[in-house]
Amino acid sequence: MWAVTGVWALEADLGTRKMEDELKMESQNLDQDQGPFVVDESSQQPLCQETSSPKLSVTELSRELDSKSELIDDKEFDIPQVDTPPTLESILNETDDEEEPFVLEDPSLLNIDNIDAHSYDTSSVASSDSGDRTHLKRKKKLRDSFSIHGSVIRLSLLKGISAQIVSAAAKVDAGLPTAIAASSLIAVGTSHGLALIFDPNQALRLCLGSTAVGAQYGAISALSINNDCSRLLCGFAKGQITMWDLASGKLLRSVTDAHPPGTAILHIKFTDDPTLAICNDSGGSVFELSFRRVMGVRTCESRCLFSGSKGEVCCIEPLHAKTELRDHPITQYSLLAMASLTKILVIGLKPSLKVWMTFPYGRMDPSSVPLLAWHFVAVQTSVNPVLAFCRGDVVHFLLVKRDESGAIHVTKQKQLHLHYDLINFTWINSRTVVLLDSVEKLHVIDRQTQEELETVEISEVQLVYNSSHFKSLATGGNVSQALALVGEKACYQSISNCGGQIFYLGTKSVHVMTLRSWRERIDHLLKQDCLNEALALAWSFHEGKAKAVVGLSGDEQKRKAVVADRMVEILIHFADRTMKKCPDQGKIQVMEQHFQDMVPVIVDYCLLLQRMDLLFSQMYDKMSENSVAKGVFLECLEPYILSDKLMGITAQIMKDLLLHFQDKNLMANMEACIVHMDITSLDIQQVVLMCWENRLYDAMIYVYNSGMNDYITPMEKLFKVIAHPLSAGKSLSDEQVIMGNKLLVYISCCLAGRAYPLGNIPEDLVPLVKNQVFEFLIRLHSAEAPTDEEVYPYVRTLLHFDTREFLNVLALTFEDFKNDKQAVEYQQRIVDILLKVMVENSDFTPSQVGCLFTFLARQLAKPNNTLFVNRTLFDQVLEFLCSPDDDSRHSERQQVLLELLQAGGIVQFEENRLIHMAEKAEFYQICEFMYEREHRYDKIIDCYLRDPLRKEEVFTYIHNILSIPGYNTEEKQSVWQKAMKHIEELLSVSPFKAADLISVHFSEQIEQIIQNLQDQCLLFQFLRSLLDPREGVNQELLQLSPFVTEQFIELLCQYDPDQVLETLQFLESYRLEEAIQITQKYQLHEASSYLLEKKGDIHGAFLVMLEWLQSKLLTLTCEDESSIEFPSLKDIEDSLAKTIALCQRNSHKLNQPQREALWFPLLEAMMSPQKLSSSTALCHYSEFLKNLTMQVLNNMAAFIALPLILQKILQDPVYGRGKLGEIQGLVLGMLDSFNYEQTLLETTTNLLNHDLHWSLRNLKASVTRGLNPKQDYCCICLQQYKRRQETADQIIVFSCGHLYHSLCLLSKECGTETDGQMRWTCFKCNASNKGGKLSGACLEMKKGTPVSLAQTNSEAILDPQQAQAFDQLCRLYRGTSRLALLTELSRDRGGEKHGLLHISQGDSALNSVFQNETFQLHLTPPPLVED
Repeated sequence: MWAVTGVWALEADLGTRKMEDELKMESQNLDQDQGPFVVDESSQQPLCQETSSPKLSVTELSRELDSKSELIDDKEFDIPQVDTPPTLESILNETDDEEEPFVLEDPSLLNIDNIDAHSYDTSSVASSDSGDRTHLKRKKKLRDSFSIHGSVIRLSLLKGISAQIVSAAAKVDAGLPTAIAASSLIAVGTSHGLALIFDPNQALRLCLGSTAVGAQYGAISALSINNDCSRLLCGFAKGQITMWDLASGKLLRSVTDAHPPGTAILHIKFTDDPTLAICNDSGGSVFELSFRRVMGVRTCESRCLFSGSKGEVCCIEPLHAKTELRDHPITQYSLLAMASLTKILVIGLKPSLKVWMTFPYGRMDPSSVPLLAWHFVAVQTSVNPVLAFCRGDVVHFLLVKRDESGAIHVTKQKQLHLHYDLINFTWINSRTVVLLDSVEKLHVIDRQTQEELETVEISEVQLVYNSSHFKSLATGGNVSQALALVGEKACYQSISNCGGQIFYLGTKSVHVMTLRSWRERIDHLLKQDCLNEALALAWSFHEGKAKAVVGLSGDEQKRKAVVADRMVEILIHFADRTMKKCPDQGKIQVMEQHFQDMVPVIVDYCLLLQRMDLLFSQMYDKMSENSVAKGVFLECLEPYILSDKLMGITAQIMKDLLLHFQDKNLMANMEACIVHMDITSLDIQQVVLMCWENRLYDAMIYVYNSGMNDYITPMEKLFKVIAHPLSAGKSLSDEQVIMGNKLLVYISCCLAGRAYPLGNIPEDLVPLVKNQVFEFLIRLHSAEAPTDEEVYPYVRTLLHFDTREFLNVLALTFEDFKNDKQAVEYQQRIVDILLKVMVENSDFTPSQVGCLFTFLARQLAKPNNTLFVNRTLFDQVLEFLCSPDDDSRHSERQQVLLELLQAGGIVQFEENRLIHMAEKAEFYQICEFMYEREHRYDKIIDCYLRDPLRKEEVFTYIHNILSIPGYNTEEKQSVWQKAMKHIEELLSVSPFKAADLISVHFSEQIEQIIQNLQDQCLLFQFLRSLLDPREGVNQELLQLSPFVTEQFIELLCQYDPDQVLETLQFLESYRLEEAIQITQKYQLHEASSYLLEKKGDIHGAFLVMLEWLQSKLLTLTCEDESSIEFPSLKDIEDSLAKTIALCQRNSHKLNQPQREALWFPLLEAMMSPQKLSSSTALCHYSEFLKNLTMQVLNNMAAFIALPLILQKILQDPVYGRGKLGEIQGLVLGMLDSFNYEQTLLETTTNLLNHDLHWSLRNLKASVTRGLNPKQDYCCICLQQYKRRQETADQIIVFSCGHLYHSLCLLSKECGTETDGQMRWTCFKCNASNKGGKLSGACLEMKKGTPVSLAQTNSEAILDPQQAQAFDQLCRLYRGTSRLALLTELSRDRGGEKHGLLHISQGDSALNSVFQNETFQLHLTPPPLVED
C-alpha cells in the first residue's frame, strides 16, 4: 500500500480552504437575510450526539432492560435525560403548526429558482409534483391510525443545511447532493466531489475537497463517519477513497488501489474499530480496509472479503454497538452482514475471518432492493443484536447470540409481512422501525405487534437515488444487468440514522424524522381540535398500552401521575369548550345532541382517573350553568351507578338525580339507580313516599332495608294490597300479581340471608332478619285486624296466592336451617300451621292440597328429618284425591297424587290399598307407577290400553321392554305374551304402529295373527300397513308367503279398488296368475291390463283395455239420452289415452304385423260407433268421436306406415263412400303434421349451421387478431420491457392489454407448465377478480420472434384465449342453448321416431327445459359482431 504525498495533500488543502471561505461567507449572508435557523441558541449539544451515561456491563444492562420491560426506558428509545441539554429536537427548526397544522415546510420557500435543475440521475420519480403547495395540503390528510396513535413522527426540514446546499450548488458549482452521513456532525457529499460538513447549529463547518478533484474522481457515492466523529471516509463514483480529519479538515489518505479499477464505491462503512473499514464496489465485491500509521506514514491495506464473481453484494452493514454495549461479548467478533442478489451472509472479521451464517432469499422480485439493519434488542434476560433484512415485501428478523463456547448462533424471529415493496428499513429504537416503500411513503411499525402506527408521504423530500453509481455510469457502465436493475430503487446513501433520528437527503434539501414525545403527540391532536382522540391517546399512555412512546420514564406510579395531571388539564379545557361551543339556545334537540356527544366523555375519563372530586365539584358546577347539560350529566351517571362503579355520590347530586328522573318521568331508571345508591344522606320518608306513589316497590323495599334496617314494614304494606281480594275470592289485577310475586321473592331473599333486590344482608343481621320474618309469617292475626279475620292471615294469603312457590320458598329455607333446637321448632311450627290452614279449610283445590303433601313428603323423606306429621292425614288426602264428590279435575288429582308418590310419599301409604283406590278412580298413571315398582310390566300394558289419553304410547312401551337391555327373560316373555293376547286391540288403536311393532318383534307369528283376525276391515288395514312400502314398515324383516300378499290384493279390490293399480306397482311378492285372476274377478280392467303387460302378454293386455273402451263406447249407442251424461265422455277420453299409452309403450318391441294388430283394432273400435248413423243419440257426439279418431291416427302415424293407414280408412264403409269429403280433415291433418315437422327440421338445421359458422368465425378472429398493449412497461416491476436483456426473460402480452416479463410473472406464481408448454395468467386481472375468468396468454415473444397459439398449444381442449372468446359468445347470445332444445326434442327412449303428439311420461319430463316458466323460444338469428 502507499502513503499520501505531502504536495498533493497541500494543494488539496489550499483548494479546500478557498472554497470553504466562499461558502462560509455565503452562509453568513444567509444568516443576515433570514435570521438564525437554530431554535434554541443556548443549546450547545452536538447534533445527534447521544446523551452520556454511566457505563454498564452487559449483565447489568440486561437485568435493567428486563426489569423495565413494561416501563419506558431512555436508553432503549434514545431519549435524552431531562437534566442534560436537549438534542436535535430543540435545535432543529420546528414546523409552523400554528399557521398550517398539517403542512410541513415547503422546499419551494427557499431561493432555489436559479439552480441548475440537471441532476446526476438522482431525482425521485415521485417528486414531480412536490412543489405544488396545494398538492402538499391535499396529501396531508389524517392517516388511518391517526385516531388511535395520533401523529407519531415529525418530519422537519433542516432549513439552514438545505439553504446552504442549494447555495453551494449555485455559487461554487458544488453540484447536487448525492450522499449523507450523520453523527455529531452531518456530512453531505455532492455530485462534483465536495463533502460539506455541518455542525449541530446547521452552520457550514468544513468544505472538503474541490471541484477539480471532483472532475477527476467523480461524484461522492458513499460517506461514513467514525464513532468519535474524528474521521470521514468518502467513496467516489470512479472508485477512489479519501479520508479526512474532521477536526482540522485535512486530507489524511487518498486510496486508489483498494479495489479493482473501473468500479464505483457503493458503500463505505467504518466499523467500531477506527482502524478498520469496509467498502463495497459496483462489481459486487467487498473489501476490508486496514488503516495504519508506520513511522509517521499513513497507509491503507486492502483485503478482499467477498468476490463479485461469486455473487454480487449490493448492501453491507457492520454491527455497531453503543458506548454502554462496547463490552458485549459479541463485539469482539466485529460482525459484518452482507446482502448479495441471492443470499445474506454474516461474517466475523475478528479474530480471524469466518462465515457464521448464510441465508438464501428464495424466489424474489429481481428489481427489489436488499436491505440490512442491525440493532441491539432486549430478549428475555439478555441483550443481543438482531439483524433485520428484507428484499421485497417480507422482513426477516434474525437473533444473533454467542454461547459459552464462543460459537455464534442465529435464530429466526417472527417475520413481518407487508403489502408493499421496501427500499429502506431503519431501526428508530428497539421496538419501533421506520420503513420506506417504493412509492416514497414512510410506514412506522411497532415490531412486537406488527401494527402500523402511521403512514406519511415524503414525495416533497425529492429523495436522492443512487441509480447512477449502481450502474457505474462514471466508469462506463460496466456492471451486470441484475445490479443495474436493483440500482433503479437504491437509496442507501440518501438515508442516515443517528440517535433515534433519521435524515433524508433530497435533491435540494435535508429533512429529519424524529419520534414525537408523548406530550407533543397529545398537543398535536389538541391543535387539530381532536379532543376525544387526544384523551384516548393520553389514556393509552396512562395504561402503558401506547406504542412508540418517548419522554415517559420512571416507575409506573410516577408515569401515571404525570399523564393524569395532563389529562385533567385536557378535561377542564374540554369542559370549557363544550360550554362555549354550545349551539343555539332555542334548539333543544340540537343542544341535547351536542351535550350527549361531549359530556359522557368527561364523565368517563374522570371516573377512569378516579377523580370524583373533579367530577362532582368543578365539572358539575360547569355543567350546572346549562340545564340541558346538567340533565345529560346526571343521565350519564346512571350506567356507572348500575354497575357499582360510582360510589360515594354527594347528597346534592343524588337529590338532583332523583328530581331529574322524576321530572322526566323515568321511573324505571330512578328505581334502578336507588337500589344501587347509599340513600342514608337523603330524606328517607320523602323517598319512600315517592316510591310508593310511583309504584317503585323494589326501591321502597331497598330504602326500608338499607336506610332503616326495617325488613317487616315492606311486607305489611304489600300484604295489605293483596290480602283483601284473595280473602274475598276475587281475581287479582296485573299490578297486584306483580306485587305478590315481589313479596314471595322478598321473603325468599330475607330467609336466605340475601338483600333485596341485590347484594347480601350484613352477616350480623342475618339471624335477626330470619327470626323477624318467621315470626311475622306465623302471626295469629295481623295488626289492626278486623274481628272476622281468620287465623294465620299471612300464611293463608300466600297459600292462596301461589301455593307451589310459597312452599318452594319454605323448602329452600328449611335446607339452609342449621339443625339446632330453635330451627327444629320453627320448622315443626310452620308445618303444623300449614296443615291447620289447608286441611281444615275447603277453599283450597286438590292441586293446592297435593302441593302441601308433596312438600311434606319431600321433607319427611330426608335422612335427617325431624318433622312429625300424622300418617292419618296422608290417608285422608288419599281418600280426598281418589274419591271425589264429582268427576271434575280428574287429571289434576291424578297428577297431584303422582307427584306426592314420586316425592317419597309412597312410604306413607299401604300399597295394596293404594292400587285398589287408583284403579277404582281410574288413575292409570298411579297404577303404572306402582306396577313399575313391583316389576309387573305386563300389567302396565292394561294401564295404557285403558287410559284413553295414552293408548298410542303402549307401542313404544312394548318396544322398549322387548328391545332395551335391563329386563330379564321372564319379564320380557310376560310382556310378549300379553301383547300377543291383546294384538287385535292393539290393531284397533293404530294399525300402522301395530304393524311396525309386529314386523320387529312378532314377525314369525304374522300368519297366525292373520288367521286369528276375524274383522276383515281390520285385517285389510293391518295388511296395508304391513305390506305397502309407502307406509314405512321395513320390508326386509318380513318373510311372508305370496298367499298373504294375494290376500291383501283381494281385500284391496274389495275396500279400495281405486288404489289397486298404484299399489300393484309397489308390491313385489305375489304370483302374477293369481293376481290376474283376482283383478279379473272384481272386473278391474286397468289393473288386469297392467299385470298382463308385466307378464309379457301385450296383446292380452291390449284386449282387456280395448274391451273396457268398447264397453264405454256402447253407452253412446243407447237410445235413452237421459242415461248419457257429460262425465262419461271424459271417461271415454281417459280410457282411450291409457290404451294409446299402452300401445306406444310396447310398439318399439313389436314387429310390423304385431303393431298393426294393436293399432288397427283400436282404430276400428273408434270408427265402428260412427257406422250407426241412424242412432239419434250418436248424432250429438259425432264430432267428439271424430276428434278421438284423429288422436288415434296422429299417434299411430309414428309406428304404422301412412299408406296402410289411408288404405284402412278408405276401406271403411263410413269414410269409403262419397267424394272423400268425410276424410278430408283427417288426411289434411296428417299432411299438416308432416309439413310442420319437415319445416322444423330444415329451420333447425339452418340455425345450427349459422351458429357454428358464426362461432368459428369469431373464435378465429379473436385468436388471430393483433394486440395493442396498454403500456410499454411491465405491470409488476414497472420497468420498460426493452431494458430487460436477460436471455431467459421473455415478453408476455395478454388480450386484456397488460404486458409482463416472464420472470416477473413467475415470481408472482402466474405461470404453470403443462406438458412442456407454459400457460400464463394475467397477474392484475387475476388479482382483481379472483373468482372470475382468467385472461389467457395470447402472444408470446421469444427473443423477438412471435409464436402463434397454434404452435404453443397443441391440446384438444380450449386454451384460455379460446375460452374467453367462447364466454363472450355466450354473453352475446343469452337463453337456452339451441343444442339443448334439440336434444330435448329428439329424446327418444327407443331410438325410433315418435309422433308429434307423443305424451312424455316419467321423471325426465320434470327436468325438461320446456317445464321452465321463463322458457322462451328464440328463432331469430344471432347478433352480428363487427370485425
